[in-house]
Amino acid sequence: MGSKIQILRLKKRGWTLLAGMLVLQSESLRAQCAMCRAVVEQGGEEIAEGINSGIVYLMAFPYIVVAVASYLLYRNWRRTSSAA
Repeated sequence: MGSKIQILRLKKRGWTLLAGMLVLQSESLRAQCAMCRAVVEQGGEEIAEGINSGIVYLMAFPYIVVAVASYLLYRNWRRTSSAA
């Protein structure tokens, strides 16, 4: 029973730490958006298309990683449950 409480406390600390890090980084993240906007406003359509392609690439990659990890976990779970 005591170990479950310790695990829950660690999870809570982890989430609190993550939230704190995101709050502290938010100002620098907004600065980068302004820089991209300035580049797009000064450049032509070719630059805008390049930035849009980069954004789509950066947005899609985490979803692909999560999908592959989920599939591998599911496959491992199926193997262990059928062997038992």
